[in-house]
Amino acid sequence: MNAEPLPLDLGAQSEITVVQRPEVAELFGVESRNKYEVRGADGRVLAYVAEQGRSTAEALARMFLGHWRTFELQVFDTARRPVMRARHPFRWFFRRLELETPEGRPLGVIQQRWGLLRRRFDLLDAQGRLFLTMDASLFAPWTFPILRAGAAVACIEKRWGGVLKEGFTDADTFRVTFTPGVSAAERGVLLATAVFVDLKYFEKRAGRV
Repeated sequence: MNAEPLPLDLGAQSEITVVQRPEVAELFGVESRNKYEVRGADGRVLAYVAEQGRSTAEALARMFLGHWRTFELQVFDTARRPVMRARHPFRWFFRRLELETPEGRPLGVIQQRWGLLRRRFDLLDAQGRLFLTMDASLFAPWTFPILRAGAAVACIEKRWGGVLKEGFTDADTFRVTFTPGVSAAERGVLLATAVFVDLKYFEKRAGRV
């Protein structure tokens, strides 16, 4: 993948954990902006991810449209400096997340593909070239293998958060494991992929389309 790595300590990590921060409003059925912490294997915070949009219209879209809505995510380092932006345009079918630097330079695209009883995404670089795929079975709903030329090189796994957390909020936790051959730039795209998986498949008002 020909892309610049994010200025985050991802290349040295054997795994990262993406932890969604629960919001009090969700206990009362109000869908708030999604926020996440990204932690290393030692539990140290490496980055933050936050959904943008504070307007009433955007709040209503979160409440009633789920993953059908347009949205923007920002990735920040621990000093709260933006390092990546992810845009989700409206699509009737085949969802898409477009990644770019804070200055607007393309970093890659996460593009949903059709699959019979599969959840498939292509991960494309800034030039639109395929470098990884995600191919997950509907019968293993919490596991999302990442493949290069058919061989697994990483995996995104949703982790059980407990009865209260799972039952009353959208707060989810994902573990992303890497093999040594996954570059630092590719790990940045996989971080965005883990958040996209959460918003696509586990946001309660998103449905299951």
